[in-house]
Amino acid sequence: MNFRSYIKALRLPFLAGSLIPVLIGGAYGILQKRFSMPPFLLCLAGVACLHLGANLINDYYDARGSDPMNVRLTPFSGGSRVIPEGEVAAPVVLAMSLFFFALGLACGLWFAFHGRVLVLAIGIAGLFAGWSYSSPPLQLMSKGLGEIIIFIAFGPLITLGTYYALAGELSFKAFLLGIPQGFLIMGVIWINQFPDYEADRMAGKRNLAVRLGLNRARTLYCIIMALSFLSIIILVGAAGFSYLLMIGFISLPLGFRAVKILWKEYESHERIVPAQALTIQTLVGQGLLISLGLLLSRFIAP
Repeated sequence: MNFRSYIKALRLPFLAGSLIPVLIGGAYGILQKRFSMPPFLLCLAGVACLHLGANLINDYYDARGSDPMNVRLTPFSGGSRVIPEGEVAAPVVLAMSLFFFALGLACGLWFAFHGRVLVLAIGIAGLFAGWSYSSPPLQLMSKGLGEIIIFIAFGPLITLGTYYALAGELSFKAFLLGIPQGFLIMGVIWINQFPDYEADRMAGKRNLAVRLGLNRARTLYCIIMALSFLSIIILVGAAGFSYLLMIGFISLPLGFRAVKILWKEYESHERIVPAQALTIQTLVGQGLLISLGLLLSRFIAP
């Protein structure tokens, strides 16, 4: 075992799925003139800790389930593999998970002691989502509910919580801002289930891809990716956001390429890898562009 194994266990690149929505919530705080850097940085730290805890607890339970059966590994799916490959002991991974969950809650407690009590409640909801996705007795990932809870927890819940931490008030518009990213993180989870399909099916991990079969699952992936961009139009047309949010569509070609590759190569765990990468790039690109649109609308009349 070495330090690199512990870093590998964290799966740090996937933090983009939770930190980009924090940036969006922060950008909305700037738009509303309710931004302060210290609570924003603490939000980033707290969300990152909860996400790392969720990554680790997922690896801990998958090592007892689908991981030993999974031979169709990609750089983006199949987990960190530190437990089945003997790099880090399972109890250590569990302890690391609990440690990061505790750090995330500590950040929420700081906000609670400084008059932002609901940050703690939102943080606990996020912790519950990360724990219940992988952990018994719920194991929502095996009940066809994991994708839905990920959509909420890594999209609207984070943008709402970030804005509340900055402004001290709940905002439905802040909640809505997380919907495009919610669809995209759902898309990341969804496409990663394709290479894992056989191992998940044999292990009884009945996520939606296993329940639907890969042919129908690829159709749902296309719909999920399309909804992430359609929701931007709805935010502008129905929720009253500036037309400048439409610059999020600059990332559409990335998503289109991902859909095109998956549609053709959905049965190949090797040729699907570019689509997995493009899905993550779409998430990051769209999220940064939405944040930029919010910042620009602070200075340019909608």
